Amino acid sequence: MMALVALFVALPVLTVLAQIFMPAPDIWGHLASTVLPRYLINTAGLAIGVGVGVLVIGVGTAWLVVMCRFPGQRIFEWALLLPLAVPTYVIAYAYTDFLQFSGPLQSLLRDFFGWGSGDYWFPPVRSLGGAITLLSLVLYPYVYLLTRAAFLEQSVCVLEVGRTLGRGPWKLFGTIAVPLARPAIAGGTALALMETLNEFGAVQFFAVDTFTTGIYRTWFGLGERTAAAQLAGVLLLFVLLLLLLERFSRGRAQFFHTSSRYRELPRYELGPGRRWLAMAACALPVVLGFVVPALLLLQMSVTAGDQKLGWAFVPYIFNSVTLAGLAALLAVGLAVLLSYGVRLAPSPLTQAAVRVSAMGYAIPGAVIAVGILIPLGWADQQIYGLLKGEFGWDVGLILTGSGIALVYAYLVRFLAVSYNAVQASLTKVTPTMDAASRTLGRTPGGTLRRVHAPIMRGSLLGAGILVFVDVMKELPATIILRPFDFTTLAVRSYELASDERLSQSATASLAIVLVGILPVILLSRAMRRSRPGSQAS
Repeated sequence: MMALVALFVALPVLTVLAQIFMPAPDIWGHLASTVLPRYLINTAGLAIGVGVGVLVIGVGTAWLVVMCRFPGQRIFEWALLLPLAVPTYVIAYAYTDFLQFSGPLQSLLRDFFGWGSGDYWFPPVRSLGGAITLLSLVLYPYVYLLTRAAFLEQSVCVLEVGRTLGRGPWKLFGTIAVPLARPAIAGGTALALMETLNEFGAVQFFAVDTFTTGIYRTWFGLGERTAAAQLAGVLLLFVLLLLLLERFSRGRAQFFHTSSRYRELPRYELGPGRRWLAMAACALPVVLGFVVPALLLLQMSVTAGDQKLGWAFVPYIFNSVTLAGLAALLAVGLAVLLSYGVRLAPSPLTQAAVRVSAMGYAIPGAVIAVGILIPLGWADQQIYGLLKGEFGWDVGLILTGSGIALVYAYLVRFLAVSYNAVQASLTKVTPTMDAASRTLGRTPGGTLRRVHAPIMRGSLLGAGILVFVDVMKELPATIILRPFDFTTLAVRSYELASDERLSQSATASLAIVLVGILPVILLSRAMRRSRPGSQAS
């Protein structure tokens, strides 16, 4: 049963992968001799740079807000999530406008110091280094959120044993806390890397050619669907290799919670100097990843914002929130179903089907949309023929171009987000708890509800946040699959930005941020209270 559910979700991915085995035109020779080496080098460099960046920022800030006391710690708990609410391509536009040669910052420097062109050096923002920096600042919340949930779920007993053995805070962090949280760290890093490999708007704007830009150019520019799908297959294999390397690096090591007795986590009192360093370490990614871009967007919105601002924006907000909320609920529920199914019956077929179903995150949204249109178009033809032949009903298209297709695309695209979070949390629950629950007469569903769910509550909320925010920002699949005259905030922002009306598009971008801020704050507070034994505050 689990394999059938997973295969249903994986159907668009399999549809795209099936193109790999189709005969391709002679375009591969052209790609290999011209742009393919550049795609490989830029994609590898981008993945390595962003991977290191999100690990350092995400894991470090998660440990600070969970285990240390310093001014502003409670604010940073949710503020560190804010960069995730801003579309990456919008931040790229904002920073480029601010940092380019004719932008406000360099103009101010030239006026202040009397410099002319060629008198000074300024790091180019539209470069591979600029793309790595930008994506690291936007994507570290994936690692931060899952790692913070993992730290909140750790047992005090384990940390106290480490302290009795003479380990200080830093040694506890490196030798106990990080190994225990490794599944969550790996899951968050995998999500950030898949989002990096899938990113199109920002890297295209920064003139960094990657596999994703190559897929778009080959598919929509050259009209070569088979060659583009084969490029997507290579990209999927690259992601799969990263996941397998991380899994094999663990060997047979596994880390479980062995106690159901939780107490409030002890927090380290930092000295005066270290308090300010902790504040700076948490504030810097928030300022650079959210505050500065938000202020730039606010300035553009005030000076020349969207003329439709007002009641005309209500349908955009309603459509975005409804789709994001529904997709988040379904994605988290499906992730729990698949993760628990693999735990109960870890057959090779089930595990392979679940892994393939979670690979949609690495495929560009437009490619997934095409992978959905093919099977749904066939299903519409069968339904139309049946109803027309049996009842004489001319129903037209039922699935294609409907809300069902759009939600289906979101599940395919973002199942990996919720699955990685749920799986990372579920793997830390020792199987002895399952056995003890079963001996007490609990069914598998009762064990999930009464034993696993309370322990995994923080990770489930974190997965919901990630899916909600990602759907709010999703663009390519929404443009292709949305019903007629159905517009979201992301679509509105893109339509204006594509018409070179960046200042007007900033209004919809800010609306995405404002809509996403409240659930981020509320769910972040709920995550803090979700730890068994914690005190509400």
